[in-house]
Amino acid sequence: MLSLSADNILLNQYAKNKQEAIHLIAHQLVQHGNVEFGYESGMINRENQISTFLGNGIAVPHGTLETRHLVKKTGIQIMQFPEGVEWEAGNIAYVVIGIAAKSDEHLTILQQLTSILNDECITQKLAKVNDIDEFIALFNGSKVLPIIDADLISFNENTTSLITLSAMNAEKLAEKGYVDTQFIQSVITAQPLKITDNLFIVDSEEGNQANGIAVVKGKENKILITFSHIDQSLKPQWEKLLNKEVYKQLFTFEKKSQFVKFFTEKLVSQAVSSKKKIVNPHSVEKTFTIHNQYGLHIRNSTILVNLIKGYDVKVKAQNIDTKSPLVSTESLMNILSLGVQKGQHLRFVAIGKDAQVVLEEIGKAIDSGLGEE
Repeated sequence: MLSLSADNILLNQYAKNKQEAIHLIAHQLVQHGNVEFGYESGMINRENQISTFLGNGIAVPHGTLETRHLVKKTGIQIMQFPEGVEWEAGNIAYVVIGIAAKSDEHLTILQQLTSILNDECITQKLAKVNDIDEFIALFNGSKVLPIIDADLISFNENTTSLITLSAMNAEKLAEKGYVDTQFIQSVITAQPLKITDNLFIVDSEEGNQANGIAVVKGKENKILITFSHIDQSLKPQWEKLLNKEVYKQLFTFEKKSQFVKFFTEKLVSQAVSSKKKIVNPHSVEKTFTIHNQYGLHIRNSTILVNLIKGYDVKVKAQNIDTKSPLVSTESLMNILSLGVQKGQHLRFVAIGKDAQVVLEEIGKAIDSGLGEE
């Protein structure tokens, strides 16, 4: 994982344009021994090839293949521009992260960065915060933890005791770093909120360290859901549990993956009568192997995102090898967050009238190298 210190960060900087911002960040990389003089030209050339603007006010300038020999040690330097720098038409960068990396190390860095910076609330704070320690805390924040995964879900056919079920959930959250001992003590003595006869929710105002959800399904189909929260990000998940037409699905689930999907997918409007059910007859999927030497990085990921945008379709992608969640391909940061390396398998699920066509075009683009020889 990336390890930040005050030496990696400069706050409250100013640059009149992108070129000046890159010059400043390149100078920092040289000063800190990450690269040799001349790496800046590679960063400029990379921008001329394709923009390194990720979205959410973040840009990640880095060199080209031709300037990798100038990298002395892998690392990043960060500069904050509270007034913003126009990176490309209509896109303003407030936090610029200069990357120095050899071979395919930059993919790991990008994956770590996107898992942090895909949260718009965090990036907005990073753009304005005046304290370096607070900046580092935000950057390395516990929000990089998934809100739920298989390790936070359990089945126990031996008890219907809410105290026991609460203790099970709290222990799992604590093991993963979502909560501390104060949280555990609080929830096991709290009276859970009853949603229906066999569905209960519990949370605490104390001991929360990250947003997370733990689920335990006990004897007689009794379900207890425990929320750990440090902000309002889990509001959509709460709302699902207040909608009878939605939460009743929980009692049919027999696999952990079903619970994960339930809490990670966006809520589809239920204001549809039984005579007007939403149907997606054009949903198709295909899996492709990535052959690019350095996997999916900014340039070829941008080509992929732009290709899909040309069709009337919604597409999600999943890195099968790392068992990543399905993410929307509308966001460049989402694609980079998959951390796809050479030889890994990328699964695409497309919904819409152009679903079959877009998957065929994705396959052709991947086979042709996504713009790389």
